[in-house]
Amino acid sequence: MIITRWQAPIIPSKQQVLMILESEGMEPYEQTLEPAKKVGDHRKPFAEVRVIISGEMIFNVSGNQFVLRPGDRVEIPGNTRFSYVAQGGEPCVTVCAQRAI
Repeated sequence: MIITRWQAPIIPSKQQVLMILESEGMEPYEQTLEPAKKVGDHRKPFAEVRVIISGEMIFNVSGNQFVLRPGDRVEIPGNTRFSYVAQGGEPCVTVCAQRAI
């Protein structure tokens, strides 16, 4: 798993994140999770890339928990068990994409 924390003072817009992931050869899409919405443990046969646009998300990747905030990015290798939950009082908007293994 690779976590990239956004360090700049200005958070990228959804359009900027879409362009970044497209420039990496992926087909990104948007996902919005309502507050406290949980997606339970699962695995995917491809790597999943996710960038937070707004809100916060708690991830659990193979037993390692961490919080992602706006601008943060995670890449989870294929066939890795993970779950996530939207944290806080506002919906969590993310841009997701898949990368072939």
